[in-house]
Amino acid sequence: MKLISWNVNGLRACVEKGFLEFFDKIDADFFCLQETKMQPGQLILELPGYHQYWNSAEKKGYSGTAIFTKHEPLAVTYGLPQEEHNHEGRVITLEMDSFYLVTVYTPNAQDGLARLDYRMQWEDAFRAYLQELDQHKPVIVCGDLNVAHEEIDLKNPKTNRKNAGFSDEERGKMTELLNAGFTDTFRYFYPDLTGAYSWWSYRFKAREKNAGWRIDYFIVSNRLQPQLNDAVIHSDIFGSDHCPVELDIAL
Repeated sequence: MKLISWNVNGLRACVEKGFLEFFDKIDADFFCLQETKMQPGQLILELPGYHQYWNSAEKKGYSGTAIFTKHEPLAVTYGLPQEEHNHEGRVITLEMDSFYLVTVYTPNAQDGLARLDYRMQWEDAFRAYLQELDQHKPVIVCGDLNVAHEEIDLKNPKTNRKNAGFSDEERGKMTELLNAGFTDTFRYFYPDLTGAYSWWSYRFKAREKNAGWRIDYFIVSNRLQPQLNDAVIHSDIFGSDHCPVELDIAL
């Protein structure tokens, strides 16, 4: 099985920049999107052979997630159990025969860590949700988690230490998630690989210089490790300030 996750930073804009060409070429079983930035009906995508599931933010042009899948799920859930976390279209869960697939767009802590308190509440609620799912079937989580976990995961760790996405608090919550029985699939295969990033600022020619961050992940229940085949970062694919990430797994 091939799974793709991509923060498209506005799907309508990304479609104008080659989204469908990549979608057709990669031929994924599951294709997960974050930051679609659109409401239902604003874009009609013809994707023969795929079921489409969308979760839009109440605020127009903001956040939002989607999953396109060749495999019809047993059930689809939108959001988290707590209603306060469900206004921004950040989570979709598909229940499949032998696993759960969750795509997520984690809230950004924002400049000056203005939203860090909410981010911490979100992290605890999301981790508890994944642990509950994991009691029933193994879980595959993908998306923009808005954190570079370790210093190896961004170009300039020292100057970013207290910035959103690399604060001690956010990194600590990622550690808690992994310690709760989950595996960062990219680091499972490439524990020491440097210069592997999935997001680059649009400023300062960051992508040209590969001054990036790895904040897009596939994370799986530890018991899926024997079925993992590879994890890939498609840094050659443009269309967004993020690039797609891929998981190949025997399911």
